[in-house]
Amino acid sequence: MSMEKLTALIERSRRIVALTGAGVSTLCGIPDFRGPEGLYRNPDAERIFDIDWFDRDPSIYYRGCRELVYGLEKYSPGPVHHALKRLEDAGKLIGIATQNIDMLHQKAGSSNVWEIHGSPALHHCRRCGKASSFAEICARLASGEEVARCDCGGVFKPDITFFGEALPEEAFLAAQNAALGADLMLVLGTSLTVFPAAGLPRITLRAGGKLAIVNAQPTSMDEFAEVRATDLSAFAAAIA
Repeated sequence: MSMEKLTALIERSRRIVALTGAGVSTLCGIPDFRGPEGLYRNPDAERIFDIDWFDRDPSIYYRGCRELVYGLEKYSPGPVHHALKRLEDAGKLIGIATQNIDMLHQKAGSSNVWEIHGSPALHHCRRCGKASSFAEICARLASGEEVARCDCGGVFKPDITFFGEALPEEAFLAAQNAALGADLMLVLGTSLTVFPAAGLPRITLRAGGKLAIVNAQPTSMDEFAEVRATDLSAFAAAIA
């Protein structure tokens, strides 16, 4: 019944924004960082995405993320990625704010993706600022480098937001503006525990828009949602 209500809500909406989290990626086989097979089981977990530790010893990051970041090429978009692309093609979805760093929304063909926790698509040298692509960094690591270093001797850091760094301003501002103009926000696969990303649904609600949440676990915004469901696969099937 909740999916029927949700599809009816989508039918009536004209400016939809999606906020996506780890649950969307786990459907593709990518381990949740905080799940039983995730990165945070690593004893160095707290240091892996810490900017001070990266500058002190970048091997902690590169060792910890060799599979979960630099193995992302082996994953393909899942049902939710494709469902959101269909909503975009139908002229209803204006954009996606994602907490994920797997670049799968772009792989699925979505045009407006705001990566509010950054992205590994580009890396920049901490010394000279030179840019290097994700593919180039993967090639370096595949050739046996333990840490991706620039010709100047500096270390390449992904444009992922580490602890101790500010969110990417342009992406987050675009997500905020989209949330402000949305008549419906779809919260998909996130428990809304990480701020400031978790504040985006409140912007839509305050501006008079509606909220629909599809997530396996409860969220702090459930009581404000027009529709609350738990099954992302069912959501994707309903959109199809």
